[in-house]
Amino acid sequence: MAKGYWVAFADVSDPQGHKAYIAENAKAFRKHGARFLTRGGQGESPEGHPRSRVVVIEFPSYDAAIECYRSPEYEKASSTADRWVAK
Repeated sequence: MAKGYWVAFADVSDPQGHKAYIAENAKAFRKHGARFLTRGGQGESPEGHPRSRVVVIEFPSYDAAIECYRSPEYEKASSTADRWVAK
């Protein structure tokens, strides 16, 4: 089965708040078999708005990636992320 991926470009405005977000979303990622391939690597945005962090997360399958995104655990974690992360 083909793997699934999340790719995110973000700026962190509040490192302490971001730490809380990471701790909370870890529950959803563990449950759905996620593996971080990169966190905060250097990236370039030839179009659109550049961001300081690049995050790539691998899941065992496309379905697992979608299920994680729609899970109550991730929904809870992401509900406050906009306070300290710009995507």
